[in-house]
Amino acid sequence: MIQRIQSIFLFGVAACMVTMLFFPIWNKLDGEKNELVELTVLKFSHTKKDIETGEIAVIAEGQTFYIAILAILAAGVALYSIFKYENRLLQMKLGALNSLFMGGVMGLIVYHVYQAERMIAPTQQGNYLFAFYLGVSALLFNLLSNRFIRRDEKLVRSADRIR
Repeated sequence: MIQRIQSIFLFGVAACMVTMLFFPIWNKLDGEKNELVELTVLKFSHTKKDIETGEIAVIAEGQTFYIAILAILAAGVALYSIFKYENRLLQMKLGALNSLFMGGVMGLIVYHVYQAERMIAPTQQGNYLFAFYLGVSALLFNLLSNRFIRRDEKLVRSADRIR
């Protein structure tokens, strides 16, 4: 029963969360001061480029590895849930747990973006990049997989009532 549609959605969750580890989430460029603020799942960096020498100086840098840990946990739970197709109630619980992990990832991202927005050019907006949209896609895939798991459980219960 691995070929069910919710297994595809759960694999999509895992794929999105793992792919999120390799792409930047957000950045903001101040062209006047030649400063760049960038956020990935592993680090946050604020750099400035010297026009004359071409050197890039790091102004501030921080670790955000806890975002990567939550993303890996979400991918692991999704993959584990695929193989628990015999126990739909456990799959629904794992889906709820996964929603919490992914909600934590997105909450931490929004928190760090809010903090970084104020660092350079407060009137200018930053850019959400590919990894941010992967997180949103993973949340959507998780919601769809939970919906189809619930539908299967209702179908099985209705068939049990008929017997």
